[in-house]
Amino acid sequence: MPETDKSLGKLVAVHALAPEYVQRAVFIAVLSFVFFLAMMVMFYVRENVLYFLLASAFLVIYIITLLSWTVQRRSVVKVFENGFNYEKRTARWVEIANVNEGREGGEIIVRDGKPILLPKTLSNFDTLLTDIRQRSLPE
Repeated sequence: MPETDKSLGKLVAVHALAPEYVQRAVFIAVLSFVFFLAMMVMFYVRENVLYFLLASAFLVIYIITLLSWTVQRRSVVKVFENGFNYEKRTARWVEIANVNEGREGGEIIVRDGKPILLPKTLSNFDTLLTDIRQRSLPE
């Protein structure tokens, strides 16, 4: 456990990539790979360059989907008793000035001036923002 996690107390919750986004990525990856294989078979049978170009396009879609899925899997929010940790940023509850929700995700304004942006692709995103609000902002 990193040194910053020890100072935040006991682990309360972990919010990783939501299952519906994983399901979409897997569906797109499998579908694009199947179309890639189909276009390669058609290129082999008909020897038309158009099929090779289509196969290349489906291969690019497949690779981009897998890369973006790999990058998104790393975004995990760990909520502790005394704060939370997202990627390489750690914030204690007393350091949080404001919590805003936008179209693309949540924005946590920390007193040091640099906001922490949380993506909406996290599991239980609304619960996470509510939890951060309740723990950090005095009512």
